[in-house]
Amino acid sequence: MFRWYREIGPAERRTFWACLGGWSLDALDVQMFSLAIPALIAGFGLSRSNAGLIGAVTLIAAAFGGWIGGFLSDRLGRVRALQITIVWFAVSTFLAAFAQSFAQLLALKLLQGLGFGAEWAAGAVLMAEAIRPEHRGKALGAVQGGWAIGWGAAVLLSTAAFSCLDQDLAWRVLFACGLAPALFILYLRRFVPEPARPRAAARAPASPFAIFSPGMRRATVIGALLGLGAHGGFHALFMWLPTYLSTERGASVLGIGLYLAVIIATFGLGCLVAGGLVDRLGRRRTVALFAAGCMALVVLYLLVPVDGTVLLLLGAPLGFCAAGIPASLAALFSELFPSGLRGTGMGFCYNAGRLASAALPLGVGLLSEVCGLGPAIGLSALAAYGLVLVAVALLPDARRDGVPFPHTPR
Repeated sequence: MFRWYREIGPAERRTFWACLGGWSLDALDVQMFSLAIPALIAGFGLSRSNAGLIGAVTLIAAAFGGWIGGFLSDRLGRVRALQITIVWFAVSTFLAAFAQSFAQLLALKLLQGLGFGAEWAAGAVLMAEAIRPEHRGKALGAVQGGWAIGWGAAVLLSTAAFSCLDQDLAWRVLFACGLAPALFILYLRRFVPEPARPRAAARAPASPFAIFSPGMRRATVIGALLGLGAHGGFHALFMWLPTYLSTERGASVLGIGLYLAVIIATFGLGCLVAGGLVDRLGRRRTVALFAAGCMALVVLYLLVPVDGTVLLLLGAPLGFCAAGIPASLAALFSELFPSGLRGTGMGFCYNAGRLASAALPLGVGLLSEVCGLGPAIGLSALAAYGLVLVAVALLPDARRDGVPFPHTPR
């Protein structure tokens, strides 16, 4: 599983660790919100719909941030864009710790979303161009596994904060820790080189709308639908899962940590396995395989009555399958666009899904008031993962049907 790492060069390794660290810290900041929802509801007197609105606004902002961040990486360079975006989301997360009202928190989460979406676009295209083609899927899958690292760190920090502090202070301390990623800029500035780019990239259209030109339009639109299903399923499931475990299943703070630990550990493993599969089976088949697995497990986890022990055990395959789709998307999207539009195209397709999927956290909150939180999460996730299957049936497998873009000589 890790033999590819021994075969890549020093510059590729430094880039890998930079992007892994950036994505892990991104996940740390973002996942703090889902863990703080019960405290925010109590502290600000929010309804579930209001909590869902915060999640929705963050995702909408992330969608535009990803498109803008990808475009900036095409214009300013991959490494410089990555530095800017990490500072942006770290500072905005830190400032959210001082919010005194629902309106202030909403505005700061919007700013965080812009940086969150942009960071993925800049980091993913940097990785795609720095890693040689035969190992691109595995490396990008491993980087996506950094989400599990950041998510796990968020759970540990949350468990410690809410166990030792009053909940109104605990969520503020949690958000204040979000400033830590800004220190990562020191590593980026010193050790990560900007990948060389073909001359044709400099002549690419200087517009974020060039990805809608006739030759690019089909891949862009279907890629955005794929991003919608992937993000919709993930956020419908995991933004509300701590609240579901707490309010519907009666789990304690430590109990929620245990449930999530199982999911997070297998999520990281799923990213690594998916990275290997995309290089063996192809991008499209791998995504379809994991989407079908997610649909089956969502039914068992949320729509079929099971006891706590079975629920804990089901968390392992659920986390594993949920990882496979996002871990495969960077490799798939990176090979759909030429170098001069690669950042813009990847940023748009991956993050445009967040724009529409932003309705799902809000929709789950509204639907839960009618049919209960578990069925609301389950039905929303099933619809999203069903869309993934439709999109991959329409989108050609870039690796099989075309020639992957060449690796830049070292």
